[in-house]
Amino acid sequence: MYAQGTESLIKQAREINDEELVKFYGRISKLLLNKDYGNETVDSLQRLHLIVSATKYGRRLPSDLLEKLQALLCSPGSSEQLQVLSSSILREGLPLSVAKLPIKDLQDSRTTSYVASVILAQAKSKAELAELSHHLLKAVEIRQPDVQVCRHTLPILSAAIRSSPDVLMEDHVNLVNRKLVDWLRYASNQQGASMSTGGFFMGPRARQPAPMNEVDGAVAGDFFTVLCVGQSYTEDQWMNMYAFSMLRKWLRTYDIEENSGSGAAQVNRVQFTQPFSDDRSEVDGSVMSMVSATSSSSRLLPPKERLREKAFEYCQRLVEQSDRKAVKKADTELQKACLVEAVTIMNIICKEDPSFVYRAFPCIKALYSRLSGDLAFSRVLLPIAQFYLNHSETAAVDSEAVFRQLFSSFPAELFNEPMLAFEFVQFCRTNMAVLQESMPLYGQSFPNLLKFLAWNSPALVSEYMELLPSLLAPSTAIELLHSLLDLPCLAAVLDLQLRSASYAASEKTLWDSGGSKAPSSLDAFRQPHYRGMFLYILRPEAGTGDTIDRLRMLHDILADMVESPRVVQCAQTVPVLLHVYFHTVAQFADDKLINQLVLVLLERSSLLMDIKNYQTEVQRVFSSHLLALCKLHPSLIMEQSRELLDMAGSTINIYQKEELYTHVVWAIGEYLSLSHDARCTVEHITSSFETLEAVLFEITQVRQSASAPRFSPRLVTVLMTTLAKLASRSQDLIPRVSLFLSKMHSFTCSAPVVACYSEEDREAIVTRAHELVNLLKLPNVAQFVLTPSASGDTPRWHRDTNASLPFAMRALSGLLPKHNTFLTG
Repeated sequence: MYAQGTESLIKQAREINDEELVKFYGRISKLLLNKDYGNETVDSLQRLHLIVSATKYGRRLPSDLLEKLQALLCSPGSSEQLQVLSSSILREGLPLSVAKLPIKDLQDSRTTSYVASVILAQAKSKAELAELSHHLLKAVEIRQPDVQVCRHTLPILSAAIRSSPDVLMEDHVNLVNRKLVDWLRYASNQQGASMSTGGFFMGPRARQPAPMNEVDGAVAGDFFTVLCVGQSYTEDQWMNMYAFSMLRKWLRTYDIEENSGSGAAQVNRVQFTQPFSDDRSEVDGSVMSMVSATSSSSRLLPPKERLREKAFEYCQRLVEQSDRKAVKKADTELQKACLVEAVTIMNIICKEDPSFVYRAFPCIKALYSRLSGDLAFSRVLLPIAQFYLNHSETAAVDSEAVFRQLFSSFPAELFNEPMLAFEFVQFCRTNMAVLQESMPLYGQSFPNLLKFLAWNSPALVSEYMELLPSLLAPSTAIELLHSLLDLPCLAAVLDLQLRSASYAASEKTLWDSGGSKAPSSLDAFRQPHYRGMFLYILRPEAGTGDTIDRLRMLHDILADMVESPRVVQCAQTVPVLLHVYFHTVAQFADDKLINQLVLVLLERSSLLMDIKNYQTEVQRVFSSHLLALCKLHPSLIMEQSRELLDMAGSTINIYQKEELYTHVVWAIGEYLSLSHDARCTVEHITSSFETLEAVLFEITQVRQSASAPRFSPRLVTVLMTTLAKLASRSQDLIPRVSLFLSKMHSFTCSAPVVACYSEEDREAIVTRAHELVNLLKLPNVAQFVLTPSASGDTPRWHRDTNASLPFAMRALSGLLPKHNTFLTG
């Protein structure tokens, strides 16, 4: 949320009219023409930037103003503040011709970077980016007097690659490969020169350069990396850090064998002013590494292979340096970040060249053995797990222990680490096909994996929508459904787990920070009597049972947490995931599983945590998917007839879960038929009819003292239609239902109903009763109309002249009187 003052400024910027805008443009043009770069100009440019960026649509700026802003941006004499403002405006404003920006004529690095940012934002074609890329590559190739040019060039080049990877041709790629090798492998091992004062009568004098140090304070004995520390850094050391920061993206984009045959690689090569053999490793006389002096033949490799070799050595060096105990805490965090990057880069290299796998695995195995017991390095273990997943089969290495720790310890102990949760879920998304196929532990660990979602929802909802189908299997489908419904309970119990850990284990009575007694849920969490119930909710793997028989007790214990923001947000994600669940399970469910699912729907529809709107939303999802399950397996109406009638026969279900109740009644009327199940008999139909007849009779009893109906007119019409359908299949019931329907006019005219329902609703009830009675007067036609063939999945009876339904309806209309007066008051 923006502050009130900020929102007011944004609103003014969006609502400024055209006349005021033209005057404002003219005032800025006049200031820039007079080269008045004072406070008024700065304030006006700041306001102009707000105007052009406050809407999602680009503002069209006058051409003369655009030219003045471009001149201000490209002028080396402009202050950095003015260049920042002008580049920000040009990135948002329209129309802008990138060709007019003199990128080739720029010399200083600062102006180049600001102009390049405008080109990257406004470029509309590969050709416009190509000119920028050529200029950047020449700046990289030629050693210019401004030694900071390369430091500004690499980030821009990286952004250009992200916008259009095919903007570089084969010679371009080779050039950057060679330069990356130089920067990564042959940076100086001495600290940069620093100036010190020699006293009052002496001018500043340069100190002798000191050697770089390791993070533990020892003198660096090998080549320079990002984990070498010192008081100041030389330019080649800065380039070493910049090069390592873009190495992963570069390898993923251009170190792919298939790219060698792409269109970008087949175009004519561009000749540069310097020969490509210019290699710092051969002309600079830099310090050679003791570790990496493995073979002088590496210099004879092609640029791409040589970059792989040097990048691999660099990553090995980082892994070795990470074993040192850092003196500063910041260096410890740097070690973790570098390990993540190093292992990821080694994984990329091994995927492109499997010969590196055998060199990498001893290093990766030793690293895992060292870090596996320290959860502080948990984010490092994810790329290690990725390496095992990709290459353990090649190297014939057992990876079960790695993934057992990954799926057990991480979610159970680190569920409250948001960054780890995101990276963990991304890991699962990236590899879910492989994990589902070759890692049985993955599917069995869904109770643990849901802990990340329970704690971090709704931030991870979209990720879990993609992940959920990979966790579904016939053997665990029912347990997973229960787990999704209990997700708010899991969020509450995880909260209790963290809060309970903050209390001393010896305390018998819990007190909160305000001095009052702790909530009952926290007290219950610490009591042994409830321990088994909480342990089930926190279970790490599936297989200990679909659910527990004390859910209602658990909901009562957690009643003081139903308004917790975390629990409420978690509950809001459940209906979304339930839709994904049912759509997925419908693709492989057999008849047995569908029967089990329907039983769970009926049971859990009233056994949910009492969170505002939660039960209503879940019941709505159940209702829609109950019909889909019935269509897949119509016989379930017969097979689960007792459970369905138990629900349909209780009027309390109408008031507690009307949506689901209405769909259950409709399903009974639609699928309780001999055409859907040969086991259906007259006794089954009569039993269902009598149950629903009693319900409709009870809710439509007219008493002057009765309260207004608490159910919708839709329920009444569905009950009437279902009774008519059942009666058409057992014609002995037709007189009963006809008599009953003839009394619906009295119901709609009663005072409570008139006060509650609109005239349109009451008329709809009477019209439906009238139609059904008329239809039942011709039993054979009624059965034909109300019980369509089971094979008619997509009926077109209203269009097909060869079908008998239109004829039957026309005959029925002709035989019945036009105005029937059977609905007496």
